[in-house]
Amino acid sequence: MREEKVYFESDGLTIEGLYAPRPGQRGAVVTHPHPLMGGNMRNNVVMALVSVFQRHGFSTLRFNFRGVGRSEGVFDNGRGEVGDLRAAVSFLSDEGMTEIVLAGYSFGAVVAASYLTEGSPVDQIVLVSPPLVEAGLEIPGLRGKRGLLVCGDADYFCPVEALKKVARQLSWGEAVIEGADHFYIGREKDLMDAVVHWLAAGVGPKSGEETSE
Repeated sequence: MREEKVYFESDGLTIEGLYAPRPGQRGAVVTHPHPLMGGNMRNNVVMALVSVFQRHGFSTLRFNFRGVGRSEGVFDNGRGEVGDLRAAVSFLSDEGMTEIVLAGYSFGAVVAASYLTEGSPVDQIVLVSPPLVEAGLEIPGLRGKRGLLVCGDADYFCPVEALKKVARQLSWGEAVIEGADHFYIGREKDLMDAVVHWLAAGVGPKSGEETSE
């Protein structure tokens, strides 16, 4: 589906994005992996996630975090990037989206999860390979959200058992892609199928009460 170049403001910085509008009020914002590791909005996983949501009738917005591509500013170790995501969600809200899903990959997953812990009205999220060996997720702040956690069974940065533990704590959906590592090269379709299954189930199970771990 054709995307149009858009720009929006975050903390006085101009952020570059690609927006694909669709009829209706459902939108998805997709966030990219670590900027200092070459991550940007044209990453293969980001593009796979965008494709899934477009095919299911969502308007989509992917964007470059500050300091990446034509987005102004410099890398802010996840702090300012949360502000960039907040601005992206506001962009979709201003476009008339009332049901917004976040989908983040790797560093982008951490940013998306951090944004939700701020009391965001968004309550639906897909986290692909959050780097749990480097950064944990703030479990209490994510309770009450609906989510899907995805990783490959050969993902060093997001071990399967760590991902399953988080999924149990939050009563979220989970998917483990056999033979996939952190980068999903050649396994994009399997990732897309996992998200399709989650969407077909009604955008994931609602998070339940705290579980003992």
